[in-house]
Amino acid sequence: MRTIVRLLLLSFLFTGCYNKGPLTPDAWDLTRQQLDSISFYTTHHYSQNYNFVVTGDSLVVVEQQPEGMDIPDVVSAEIESVGKERQKDSIVLRRHEHIVVADIRTVSADSIDSVWVKVARDQLTFGWVHESELLAKVSPDDPISQFIDIFSDVHLLVFLAFCVVIVAAYGVRRLLRKGAKIVHFNDIPSFYPTTLCLLVASSAVLYSSIQLFGPESWRHFYYHPSLNPFALPLHLGLFVSSVWAIVIVAIATVDDVSKHLSLGETILYLGGLAAICAVNYVVFSITTLYYIGYPLLIVYYIFAIRRLMQQESI
Repeated sequence: MRTIVRLLLLSFLFTGCYNKGPLTPDAWDLTRQQLDSISFYTTHHYSQNYNFVVTGDSLVVVEQQPEGMDIPDVVSAEIESVGKERQKDSIVLRRHEHIVVADIRTVSADSIDSVWVKVARDQLTFGWVHESELLAKVSPDDPISQFIDIFSDVHLLVFLAFCVVIVAAYGVRRLLRKGAKIVHFNDIPSFYPTTLCLLVASSAVLYSSIQLFGPESWRHFYYHPSLNPFALPLHLGLFVSSVWAIVIVAIATVDDVSKHLSLGETILYLGGLAAICAVNYVVFSITTLYYIGYPLLIVYYIFAIRRLMQQESI
C-alpha cells in the first residue's frame, strides 16, 4: 500500500512539474481564409506577400475586383483595345518593376482562368490579373530563380544548341590543325578538365531528369530556391551539390592548366574547354528529355575516361 501511495505522489510531482508551454493555434483554430491560403500554397507554391519582378514588356492589371466584373468582358487585358483598358481603370506595370501578391481570389464563373491575383507595386498602385497571364510575365524576385528562367527556356536551348555545336566544331577543328591542346583530343596531363566536362554532362542529365520525374518539386525549388544542398530533398540536393562541384573543379582546372601551359595557350585551352562544356550542357539537357541522354552519358563517360588514360600513358 505504501508503495502505491509513493507512486501516486511521485506521479503528481511529475505532473506538477510538466509545463504545457504557450498555446499555439492549430489547424482547428485556423480561419477558412487561412486554410485556403495553405491549400493554394501547396499547389501553386506561392501565396500572399510573395515578391515577383515583371519580366515581360508590360503587365496590365485592372483595379476592379473580379467578383464585380462582367467575366466575359475581362478574358485578357492584352486583347482589349487601349480605350477599353482605360475604361476599366487598368494599370500598366512595366518591365523590371517589383510587385507583391496582395490577395488571391477564385472566381468559378470564369472559364478562362478561375484564379485571380491582386498584385501591388506600391500602396497606391495595385490591381487584379489572371494567374496564367501573371506567371507568363513575371519571375520570382530572386536571382537564382531568374537564372533558372534563362536556362529553362526551351527555344533558347534549341538556338544555343545550334550555335554552340557549329562554333565549337569549327573552333576545335582550328585548334587541332594548329596542334593546340584541347580536352579529350590533345589534352594536358591533368584529370581536372575531363572531370569538369563529366560533371557538366552529369548535371545536365540530372537537371532534365528532375524536370521529367519531379516537376512539382522543381517548381517549388524555383519559387523557393536555396544553394544549401542539405536543406533540400535528396534529388534537388544532389543537383545543387553537382553545381557546387562544377564551380570548385572549374577553379582547380584554371589553376592547373595555367601551370602546364603558357598564358596564350591557357586562354586557347580554356576557350576550347568552355565550348566542350557548353556542348555537353545543351546536348545532354535536350536529349535526356527524350530519354536518349542516359545511354549517351554512359558512352560519353567511357569515351572520356579512355581518352584520359591514353593521354596519361603518353
